[in-house]
Amino acid sequence: MDVLAVPGERGRGWYLPLMAPNTKGKNFAWLDPSRLYCNHQALSDCVKDLLQPFQNESIDLVAGIDAMGFILGSAVATTLGKGFLAIRKAGHLCVQTESQPYSDYSGREKLMEVRLDVLKPGLRVLIVDQWIETGGTMRAAISLVEKLGATVVGVAAVAIENSEGGRWIKENYRCSHCIPEELQAQIDQQYLESFKSFPSHAQ
Repeated sequence: MDVLAVPGERGRGWYLPLMAPNTKGKNFAWLDPSRLYCNHQALSDCVKDLLQPFQNESIDLVAGIDAMGFILGSAVATTLGKGFLAIRKAGHLCVQTESQPYSDYSGREKLMEVRLDVLKPGLRVLIVDQWIETGGTMRAAISLVEKLGATVVGVAAVAIENSEGGRWIKENYRCSHCIPEELQAQIDQQYLESFKSFPSHAQ
């Protein structure tokens, strides 16, 4: 699928085949969702799909998770006309922070931080990340927001895998993702049939 092409008919998730498979080995995530952001209509429709479950929710602020959640989260915030808060990996903020340890999708132990001068009781926050695989990163972000007294309105990502952590998030928070029900099994098996259209990844 041409990365910049826009089809005449655009059903829910039409843009998902734009996502690229991993060609660099096990040290990397199993796919690259960010390829769909290169297509302006794909990015716009992705954001629209993510926001659909929150149409009747009061949202004061959008928070995005370092690093790819910054792209999608900023687009969501702009669409809503709300501000954007960056939840960062440790060591990048030059102000006072609250921190939270976590394990990412690769199992590496890391630390996440957020500035102290934005989140407060009564603030309603939508947390956005690109992808939820094990759920460790998102759970750390949720903990940071709630630790500072704000309310997590919901969680949004291109996909939420049905891992133990992914299921916990779905069971405890309002969630939004872009995956049609018929594709969820492929997401959980970490292989999309659309990968066959990539010559270097055909099986």
